[in-house]
Amino acid sequence: MTPHSNHPIEIQPVTPNPQSPQKPRNRALRVVLGLAAIGLVVLGLLRAFGPAQKQAEPGSGPKPERKPSVRVVELRPRPFSVVLEGLGTVTPLATVTVKSQVDGPLVSVAYREGHDVRKGQLLAEIDPRPFRIRLAQARATVARDRAQLKNAQLDLNRYENLVGRKLIAQQQLDAQRSQVDQLLASVAADEANVADAELQLQYTRILSPIDGVAGIRLVDPGNLVRASDTSGIVVLTQLDPIAVVFTLPQDDLPRLSLAMADGTPKVLAVDRSGDRVLGEGTLKVIDNQINTQTASVRLKAEFKNADRKLWPNLFVRARIDVAHRDDALILPASAVQHGPNGSYVYVLTADDVARMQPIKVALLQGEDALIESGLTGGERVVVDGQEQIKPNTQVVPRDSAADKGRAASEGRRRQGGPEGQRSGPARSGAAIPAAGPQGTP
Repeated sequence: MTPHSNHPIEIQPVTPNPQSPQKPRNRALRVVLGLAAIGLVVLGLLRAFGPAQKQAEPGSGPKPERKPSVRVVELRPRPFSVVLEGLGTVTPLATVTVKSQVDGPLVSVAYREGHDVRKGQLLAEIDPRPFRIRLAQARATVARDRAQLKNAQLDLNRYENLVGRKLIAQQQLDAQRSQVDQLLASVAADEANVADAELQLQYTRILSPIDGVAGIRLVDPGNLVRASDTSGIVVLTQLDPIAVVFTLPQDDLPRLSLAMADGTPKVLAVDRSGDRVLGEGTLKVIDNQINTQTASVRLKAEFKNADRKLWPNLFVRARIDVAHRDDALILPASAVQHGPNGSYVYVLTADDVARMQPIKVALLQGEDALIESGLTGGERVVVDGQEQIKPNTQVVPRDSAADKGRAASEGRRRQGGPEGQRSGPARSGAAIPAAGPQGTP
């Protein structure tokens, strides 16, 4: 366009460039404003809560340390029995399968199934008629041979007189003597046959060899029984007295040997649950060998069983009293702690400071620990809450009497018995101590 052109000149508006530095400046401004707002909010909160906190701080001291609460018992001597417990089965002292010793038809049965029988009582009878006939024949043979013997002896006496008078030869006398000796032997054999026939006749009456209880009848009358039959007629079992065979670990053998040397240890037979005593007996036998596969030894105890609580093959627990102490120091096993230097307990001083006391435990029996040394009696021992304390820590003792009462009530409730009902015997491995004074574990 030339200066002399009459067309007007158009001016184009300038649009802002997106790459212009104005936009970053706006962002920075927004960030600064946001930080200022946050700062104002924080300052307001400090002004609102700061003075109250500052006012409370001058009057507040260090928070007192909470003393741990522990349960304690006072250790007192009391009677204690060392009891070993093993599993076993009831075994009769005698079990007899009654069989016939002769062949013949069974004509009668004289016992009642499941009832008592006495030694020598008639159980069954086999037809005796064939055996009576054989006995009569044997007796007749004896009579015949005795008559022949008598005649031979008379002839021998005559021959002896004739030989003295030189009327017969010596050889004839010797032959007669031999004849008498043969007849003597025949009579002796005949008498033995008579005794055998009498014995066979006796065998037709089957008698009980023991005092016991008859089982279920195995053969009914009318059947032919034989001496070779293996099943027998009936099985007799002696129930009173009766035995229990049980096992104990081989480590208990020294205690058992000492108990046997001091006398006859008492044994209790209890049911599988350990709650009901079935009988009280005495230890009779310690087996002469140890089972190498189970590292245990077998024992046999004998029980009176007039009430028939013990039955053959019944599974029972046998508890044997091997030692007794009148002034034993007993603690709950939970009171005993173990460290690198051995066992210890926490004993409270007069100002309730827990002090570590090393001890030596003679025996752990169920939930009881028999203390051999380290305590003398009268100490207050921590039995619960040891994990909260350290040596020389002051504690708040809690008497165990109330806890024991609550535990006893809870135990009776779980067993379903009424309040005040006596609890059952100790569980497996537990001692059976005599009742101690109030407050003892």
